[in-house]
Amino acid sequence: MCDHMRFADYVRSLFLLYALRSSAGLQRSMDTLKQQAHAPPGGACDAARRRLGAGGDVVPAREKEAAASGRQEQAPLTSTADLASLFECPVCFDYVLPPIIQCQSGHLVCSSCRPKLSCCPTCRGPLGNIRNLAMEKVASSVMFPCKYQSSGCTVSLLHTEKTDHEEACEFRPYMCPCPGASCKWQGSLDEVMPHLMTSHKSITTLQGEDIVFLATDINLPGAVDWVMMQSCFGNHFMLVLEKQEKFDGHQQFFAIVQLIGTRKQAENFVYR
Repeated sequence: MCDHMRFADYVRSLFLLYALRSSAGLQRSMDTLKQQAHAPPGGACDAARRRLGAGGDVVPAREKEAAASGRQEQAPLTSTADLASLFECPVCFDYVLPPIIQCQSGHLVCSSCRPKLSCCPTCRGPLGNIRNLAMEKVASSVMFPCKYQSSGCTVSLLHTEKTDHEEACEFRPYMCPCPGASCKWQGSLDEVMPHLMTSHKSITTLQGEDIVFLATDINLPGAVDWVMMQSCFGNHFMLVLEKQEKFDGHQQFFAIVQLIGTRKQAENFVYR
């Protein structure tokens, strides 16, 4: 009888302990529901969409599923560089700008390369003559980097402004300014003067604001150029005296002053 009573007391103790634990668990569940009820909109949904990772870290369910299948999710194209890359020509890697013509499979090629091709460089199909109006609309809002970005230009601009900028970009390659010569040299603006001094040593360079341009043998037949360099105001100027063929029995002479610099720098000087 005594043993039976002790066993009954033991069972009641276990039941009471289970009840207390169950009450605590229920209270925690209710507290969690209250927190979710007072959470800002989307908070409960975000929590519901999240799962525990293998290491106990909380990760979005979509990322967990992608990791399980071995897939890598591609980030959306949001930056200007990402959007501009969609317009790269597969031949010259310049940008395909409006008007944009595609092949029958939707591949693009720039207007400079297109006349040189007999088929699509991507799918080898016929080039066709299909306007891609959707890509043209996207291009109107994309900021394209200057084609001389690799030379140091950091400007990005709309495709409608791109051509004008690149024609005057200070990072573009410069031709040899020496007139009447067959020199095919090209280089950066900083390399122009060293090129003239090493490859065209016959050109005289004078220092100062006031100089005398002395031209000899002005009666030589045909067109003749006299060239001189003048260094003043912290810049270099090329002075050219050009004689043209006779007009109505008279010789014609033209004087040209050219700044070895950018167009913006040239705006600081005027003829007087």
